[in-house]
Amino acid sequence: MTDFRQKLLQKQPAADLPFAILVVTLVLFGLVMLFSASYAVGNYRFDDPYTYIRPQAVFAAGGLFAMWVASRVDYHIYHKLAFPLLILSMILLVVVLFMPKYNGCRRWIVTPVGTLQPSEIAKFSVVLVFAHIISLNHAKMKGFLCGVLPFLLILAPIAGLMLLEPHLSGTVLILGIGGILMFVGGTGLKWFGIAIGAVVTAVACAVVLLPDLVPYAMSRLESWLDPFADPLGAGHQTIQSLYAIGSGGATGLGLGNSRQKHLYVPEPQNDFIFSIICEELGFIGAMLVIFLFVALLLRGMTIALHARDKFGSLLVVGFVVQVVMQAVLNIAVVTNTIPNTGISLPFFSSGGTSLMMLLGEMGIVLSVSRQAGQNRL
Repeated sequence: MTDFRQKLLQKQPAADLPFAILVVTLVLFGLVMLFSASYAVGNYRFDDPYTYIRPQAVFAAGGLFAMWVASRVDYHIYHKLAFPLLILSMILLVVVLFMPKYNGCRRWIVTPVGTLQPSEIAKFSVVLVFAHIISLNHAKMKGFLCGVLPFLLILAPIAGLMLLEPHLSGTVLILGIGGILMFVGGTGLKWFGIAIGAVVTAVACAVVLLPDLVPYAMSRLESWLDPFADPLGAGHQTIQSLYAIGSGGATGLGLGNSRQKHLYVPEPQNDFIFSIICEELGFIGAMLVIFLFVALLLRGMTIALHARDKFGSLLVVGFVVQVVMQAVLNIAVVTNTIPNTGISLPFFSSGGTSLMMLLGEMGIVLSVSRQAGQNRL
């Protein structure tokens, strides 16, 4: 323990300052908007306006400390931790299936100190394991044996378990992260073509062999295309979100002045917090949020390009792409660009497990930047 403490406190190369500033800005901005979006629903439901912001602030403080610690730990240690964490995440994905349902889903493990979302740990472990495997076999990634099979054996059971929760958006996110890491790692393009063909075939077979799925899928599609067809049912969330976005105009109603957060927009503290940002800060505030995520992506790619080795580069790509892809999916859902799948906005939405994991991942990115000497503007 003493040796570990000495290693943490010893002089090290500076971490990437612009990236660190972007992360801290997102955390602080997220806390402000979470309090603004959640105090009304907290007061209505629990007679406590600090219900959501209080634990989030604690997790943010702990997460920033975890980010600092992770930034000072040699990231090569994750070579050894990759598969143990993958096994742990898969065990937790099985355990969560036996938990009580919340909003029709089983996504959280309830513990005496709070809730744990196994899918967050699964995303983290997938990035670690993929980066580990690719860095060891990058010269053989064109073939099926090294470039496809091991990743298929990892993604298939994880995706299957997450679909049982069900957690469609999380499944799409993990498959997207895995696909991007495989593409960056050098997997042959023909395998991606075969995968697309397999998906199309599977959908066609589902339509023929499972006709009961067609009405369900069509109802979800119709709700997305015309949410006003069922304004009190399937289209309610989308309609209220669009009302909030439209009410904001260019400059918004002002911080704290949202009307839709008063029990009109469902889950304003979580999946639909971006609509409250649009309502209170307007188009300018919405573009600021998008700019911060784009800047995080660009700075992360700069760190990845200057990484000391392929393992570090892939870690950065995986973690930064995960954040940005999740943000894109959330904004697309809130604006009705894609069907509603239920996905949080990184750094902004309420959720302790997510915030802690995100900040730990950002700490690993900073660790990679330390060893690459990335400390310049």
